[in-house]
Amino acid sequence: MSVKGAASPGVKLAFYPGKTMKILLAVDGSIYTKKMLAYLTSHDEFFGSTIKYTVLTVQSPLPPRVRGAVGKDIVGNYYSEESGKVLNPVCKFLRRHDIDPTPMSKVGPVGETIARTADTGHYDMVVMGSHGHGALKSLVMGSVAARVLANCKVPVLLVR
Repeated sequence: MSVKGAASPGVKLAFYPGKTMKILLAVDGSIYTKKMLAYLTSHDEFFGSTIKYTVLTVQSPLPPRVRGAVGKDIVGNYYSEESGKVLNPVCKFLRRHDIDPTPMSKVGPVGETIARTADTGHYDMVVMGSHGHGALKSLVMGSVAARVLANCKVPVLLVR
């Protein structure tokens, strides 16, 4: 686990009296999302009435030829169904742990879209799971987590 910009691997959530902390949970429905949720719900510092959660999933855009061939309505339904497959179980899990998240789905380049959403939405932190690949594999294959870290202006907590 690491926090971008933090001196130690531990998490300290800084609260200011009367300020609500906004946390963006970036999810994809993978085992790494489940590990991140398990971490989150097992740490008391992530609970409280002054923390508001948004759960974000980002769908990669379909190729233009596919979008053109099937039409706007079918593409929209596809994105909605795929997002629901990720968001519904995550939100249900969080509600069982007394966290009432706001679901959000977007379409675009995944890492960049997460970072842009965190910045434009004025979130205080992004929390996401990470595969934990080595530097060489990430360099060759690319990594959503690496793109979020490179583009995000708010702290990012990666849970492996």
